Amino acid sequence: MVARVPTGLLTDRYEFTMLGAALRDGTAQRRCTFEVFARRLPNGRRYGVVAGTSRLLSAITDFRPAPDEVEELLANGVVDDAGAEYLASYRFGGDVDGYREGELYFPYSPLLTVSGTFAECVVLETLCLSVLNHDSAIASAAARMVSAAAGRPIIEMGSRRTHELAAIASARAAYIAGFASTSNLAAGRVFGVPTAGTAAHAFTLLHDDELGAFRAQIAALGPATTLLVDTFDITKGIENAVAAGGPSLGAIRIDSGDLGVLARQARAQLDGLGATGTRIVVSGDLDEYAIAALAAAPVDIYGAGTAVVTGSGAPTAGFVYKLVDVDGRPVAKRSEHKESHGGRKFAYRVHKPTGTAIEEVVVSDPHEDLVLGEHERALQEPLLRGGKPADELPDLAACRERLQAAMVTLPWDGLKLSHGEPAIPTRMVFEPQPGG
Repeated sequence: MVARVPTGLLTDRYEFTMLGAALRDGTAQRRCTFEVFARRLPNGRRYGVVAGTSRLLSAITDFRPAPDEVEELLANGVVDDAGAEYLASYRFGGDVDGYREGELYFPYSPLLTVSGTFAECVVLETLCLSVLNHDSAIASAAARMVSAAAGRPIIEMGSRRTHELAAIASARAAYIAGFASTSNLAAGRVFGVPTAGTAAHAFTLLHDDELGAFRAQIAALGPATTLLVDTFDITKGIENAVAAGGPSLGAIRIDSGDLGVLARQARAQLDGLGATGTRIVVSGDLDEYAIAALAAAPVDIYGAGTAVVTGSGAPTAGFVYKLVDVDGRPVAKRSEHKESHGGRKFAYRVHKPTGTAIEEVVVSDPHEDLVLGEHERALQEPLLRGGKPADELPDLAACRERLQAAMVTLPWDGLKLSHGEPAIPTRMVFEPQPGG
């Protein structure tokens, strides 16, 4: 039996203990603003991709402990009577602003702003960071793979390499980043991500011989299917594939070996057998660097798994959730190496007349008379107002289009896979603050 995930408990214990202490000393109702940002990009990355926003907004509106969960929290001493009473009727009634899914972010980009009472905002910290850190890490890695693929489609195939629920979120994030499809059926059902897949080596091994397996697959799925040809000898596998599917065979897949060399050999063999339209799919521990290395190879489609669902070496975006304003007074953490900037922020991106992004500008306590220029674009939008959606959330297609448009604005250096500085600098424009 699979246990139900307790939505109202998707948080850390100290969030509820802080809530209890604030209720006790009378500070729980103070008006506060929290912001989500990253002090730096993962090592060597030049940009990040915002993903998970829609999932998070849905989770925020659903966030409330069930009555039996509140009773358990009280019985275990996590909360006292006042905390239990508060949580029993909890509904987030504050405001959320932020970057839309598919937007790029850079160091100190205020990609999410949560405003309300301390009590209603503080309990959302873990939830906000859990969703945004995971999905943005996946989308950021996937976007680099899409860029390296240079127009060739990529199938997300990482479900068996991560937690079963993370697999669904990963497929969604990768699709926003530009992947063509996923092998994960739940992602197709829940989020509408296109699904793809045919057969693994087990299907070939099930049959008495490879040719018989290929004929069985074609009989079931038609000649447009993809046949996995590296169970035994790849050369013989391609020969059997064309014998079974004819020159109109849809594709072959190679899942092991030196993929560049094997793809060239496969292309020559397929063409020699008259299967000039048969595509070549390659998979097997591909990341953005491996995909880039195959740029000159006759590959038509990539399949990427482990590197996608693990963020290709950066499994978290490194976001933090920091209190920046209390009752209109800027507050900030000042510890060494973890400096934050107090006050609510406003962010906009500056572009050349040609459309190339130049810098991200983050302004504290923006004045109402701040007017953006012709080539400056505001980045934050209202997401929740009074705990309810401020506008209809965009579908995944719109998120994909937003990222595609944003990627075009990056300077050429910003698209490099090599380690380097962020694609554009972040300029902080702050008023002097007491103690700053």
